Amino acid sequence: MTNSHPISGHAVGRPNGRGFVAATVSFICVFAAGAAVIPLYDTYRTADGLTNDQFSLVSVAYFVCAVFALLILGRLSNHHGRRPVSIAALLIAAAGCLALLWVHSFLPLLIGRALQGLAAGLASSAIGAYIVDVAPRRPRWLVAAITSAGAAVGLAVGVFFSGMLVELAPAPRELTFCVVAGVLLGCALALATRPETIPRTAGAWASLIPRLAVPAASRRYLPLASGIFVATWAIGGYFTSFGPSITAENLGSHSPLAAAAVFASYMAPSFFGGFIAGRLTPAAAQRLGMTLVALAGVGLTYASTAGTLGLYIGAGIIGGIGMGAATSGSMSALLSGALPRDRAGLLAVIFAISYTGSAVPSLIAGQASRTLSLPTITAGYAVLAILVWLTAIVAARNPSSTCPHSGQK
Repeated sequence: MTNSHPISGHAVGRPNGRGFVAATVSFICVFAAGAAVIPLYDTYRTADGLTNDQFSLVSVAYFVCAVFALLILGRLSNHHGRRPVSIAALLIAAAGCLALLWVHSFLPLLIGRALQGLAAGLASSAIGAYIVDVAPRRPRWLVAAITSAGAAVGLAVGVFFSGMLVELAPAPRELTFCVVAGVLLGCALALATRPETIPRTAGAWASLIPRLAVPAASRRYLPLASGIFVATWAIGGYFTSFGPSITAENLGSHSPLAAAAVFASYMAPSFFGGFIAGRLTPAAAQRLGMTLVALAGVGLTYASTAGTLGLYIGAGIIGGIGMGAATSGSMSALLSGALPRDRAGLLAVIFAISYTGSAVPSLIAGQASRTLSLPTITAGYAVLAILVWLTAIVAARNPSSTCPHSGQK
C-alpha cells in the first residue's frame, strides 16, 4: 500500500534542538531568496523596460511552480526522507538565484522566479514537515507560528537584506544573488548533518500522483481556513507584484530601501501575529486576525490614493500582524488532529491553497493594471479581505479539544 508510511525507528516525534534550528533557518532562507529580487524591480522597470504586468506574470510563475511542487512533489519526503528533499529545495533555490544574475530582459527573470517557486513549494512541504517532526514540545504555539508565518518572515528578511545591498553595495544586480546563493548552500550543509526523521519507503513514484491528503479530523476546519489563506496570501502577492511600483508611482519614492520597507511592512510582523495567536484559541485568532487584515485593506487603499508612505507602511504592519494571527489560528486548527504521516500531505494542501490564492488574484490584477490604477487594484484586494473577515466572524470554530495555547505551555 503506497499510503502506508512506517514511522517507527527514526526520530519522528523526538525533539531535536539543532535540527529544529537548522530546519527553521533553512525554511526562512528559501523564502528570503524568493524576495531578494523585489528591490530590483524598479531598476528593471527603468533600466530594462520591464512592465507591471510582466512583474505580475513572474509572480504568477513563482506561485504556479510552487503549487506544482506541492501537489506533485508534496508527499515525496514521506518516501525519500525529509532531509534529501529539503536539501534539494535549497539547491533549487540557489539555482534560481544564479539565473537571476543575468536579468536584463523578461525571460531570465521568469526562469529565476520559476525555480524559486519550485523551491518554495518543496520547502513548504518537506522542510515544513521536518520542522514539525523535530520541534520542541513547548511552547505549543511555536510550530504553528513558524509553519504559517515563517514564509512571510523569510520574505521580509530577504527583501530588507537585498534592499540594503541594492542601496549601499556595489554591483547590486550580481552581489545580492551571489550572497543569497552562498547562504542557501550553507543551509544545505547544515541540514545534511542533522538526523533523518522518516525512513525510506516504497511508493515514491505513486506519491507523484496528485492527491488531496486532508485528514478527516481536519476537514471541517478547511473551508474557512482556505478563505483565510487565500485572502492573506493574496495581499502578500499584491505586495510582491505591485509593492515596488506603488512605492515609486504612488508614494513618491524610488529608493530600494523604501520598496523593501513597504514589502516588509506586511511580511515581517506576521510572526508577532503568530505569537498573539498562541495566546488565543484558533477561532479567536482567526477572527482577530481577519479584523486586522480587513482594516489594513482599507488603510492601504486610502494611503495609496493619498500618496502617504507612512500611512501605507502602517497599514501594512497592521495587516501583517493580522495575517500572522489568522493563519496561525487556521494552522493550529488544521494540525490539531493530524498524525505524523499526514503532516507533509496536509501542509502541501495548505500551501497549495495559499499559493493559488496568491497566483490567481495576481494574474487578474496584472492584466487589470493595463487599464486600472494601482489604488483601484488595491481596493479590490481590500474587498476580498472584508468578505473573508465577515465569514470568519460567523463561521470560526475551535477543535473540540482546544483551549487557549497560553494554557498549554
